[in-house]
This record gives sequence, structure tokens and C-alpha cells, in this order.
Amino acid sequence: MDPLEDVLALVGARAERAATLTGHGQWSLRFPPPAGAKFNCVLEGSCTLTVEALEQPLTLRAGDSFLLTRPQEFTLSTAPHLPTRAASPYFRAAPDAAVTGPADQPVTAHLVGGSFTFDQRARILLLDALPPVIHLPAHAPGAAMAPQLLARIDHETRTRHPGAHSVTQHLAVVLLIDMIRHHLTHHPGGTGWLHGLGDPVVATALHAIHTAPARHWTVRLLADTARVSRSAFAARFKRTVGQGPLQYLTRWRLELAAHRLATTEQTVAAIADAVGYGSEAALSLAFKRELGITPGGYRKQARPLHQA
Repeated sequence: MDPLEDVLALVGARAERAATLTGHGQWSLRFPPPAGAKFNCVLEGSCTLTVEALEQPLTLRAGDSFLLTRPQEFTLSTAPHLPTRAASPYFRAAPDAAVTGPADQPVTAHLVGGSFTFDQRARILLLDALPPVIHLPAHAPGAAMAPQLLARIDHETRTRHPGAHSVTQHLAVVLLIDMIRHHLTHHPGGTGWLHGLGDPVVATALHAIHTAPARHWTVRLLADTARVSRSAFAARFKRTVGQGPLQYLTRWRLELAAHRLATTEQTVAAIADAVGYGSEAALSLAFKRELGITPGGYRKQARPLHQA
């Protein structure tokens, strides 16, 4: 199994309705922190992104895209020194196609963007493994498809044709994958399970864990699978992922259990067996130790959120 595909399946990425923004002349709009993740692509002209996570404002040109993975306020403008206005009133007046700046001035930027929402454990599973801002320049692989993907998301959410929900979810995942691929390609050497996918030894172990999470894995077995010594494997995995292989295995099993608790009617005992715990008591002990709540308590808490 592909660990990235596994995680994306669990986080339940959903695309909210896309919208366009057209700026005339000089303008500066301040946007509230997104609940999940925010994506924008410049279709025409250029503008500047200002956000606390960046040391300097980022100039965006036609074909450039960016993804915000944290709930942080941000500003789009023609120049970072301009006084800002709240963006919300412009989108309330025209939810699908907001316009700002002097109408008698030429268009300086035209953007299309949207928000992504996720299931409740997405931040721990995925978003916290990414930087606060990912910039996808126009020349990068995958960048050329971003405007078309966002335009299709916008069309599907407006028309509500049969299957629209599934289409927008899949398109949202495509956008996320393109962003993640670009980040991993251009920022090697980081720490976390995502960066582990770029290390052939660690990636082999991650694939093994995700393919058979219920197997009675040991460090020795994982090292043999990766064809390296036990000591070298353990050190390399911890250095790359930021935690030991058995600690990662435990957390992944518990994420699988949490997902089943929130989305199925399976008993705790059946879930325990499916994810690699010998008994309901063993799963309950690990769940309480790692997540601070019992499986039953988590199910009661998570089910209304998942059904919302």
C-alpha cells in the first residue's frame, strides 16, 4: 500500500466551492484564517501574498499557486505596503466572482481559489507534516493543471450534477498530491513520515507497515524487509521520520482504529483484531495511553463530527 494514499483516504479531503477574484488597479484584501487549507492560483497578472509564516511577502505570477496548511490570516495585494480591506464583504456581494479595486483601472490580477476541509484528525495525520505555506511555481510539474482542476471544482459545486461530491473530492486530492510532491521534491532532508517516502530504506518499511498493519512486526523484521542491518535501520528510520519504527507502527494502528470507530459499526474487539491488537483490552490500553481517551469515548465524540 502507498502510505500517502492511505493517509489521504483517512483524512477525507473535501473541496469547498471555488471562486474567482479579479483585482483592478491597486488593491489589498485581508482574508480570515481558513478552517482547513486554502488554495489559490493566479490565472492572469500578478499579486503578492503576505502571511506571518513567510519571512518576506511572496510575489505570485500567472500560473503560480499556493497552499496554506494552517489557520492563518493572509493578505493578497498588488503591493504589501497598501492599506488592507477585509475580503469577506466582496465575496458576500459576489460569492462566485468577487471584484476589487477601481473598476476603471485595468485588471492587475485574476485568481481562482478554494478551500479544503478534512476529517478531524487530518491536522495530526497530514497537515502538521507540511510547512505552513507551499508555493507551486508555474514551471513546476503539476502546476499547469491547477487552474483547470479548480475550474472543474467550481463547475461541479455550482451545478450539483449527480456524482458532483465524488468528483470534487477526487480533484481536491489531486491538487493536494501535486503540492505535496512539489514540496518533497524541492525540500529533501526534512523530518516526518512524508520525508520518509523519499528514503528508499525507510519507504520500504513504511510500505510494509501500511500493507500489513496487523502483522506482528519487529524492528528486525522491518530491517530485513528493507535489506539493512537492524541497528542501521532503526537509526535511519528515527532520524528520517522523527520516531522509532515501532512507535510509528503503534500510531498508525491507532489511526486506523480511530477511523473505524468513527465510520463503522464494528465492535471494539473486531477493530482491535483488524489493526493488530490481540484483544479489546490491549487496544483500549494503547488508545488511552496515546490518544488520552478510550475507544468508546472516542466513538461517541467522533461520530457526530464525522456525520456532520
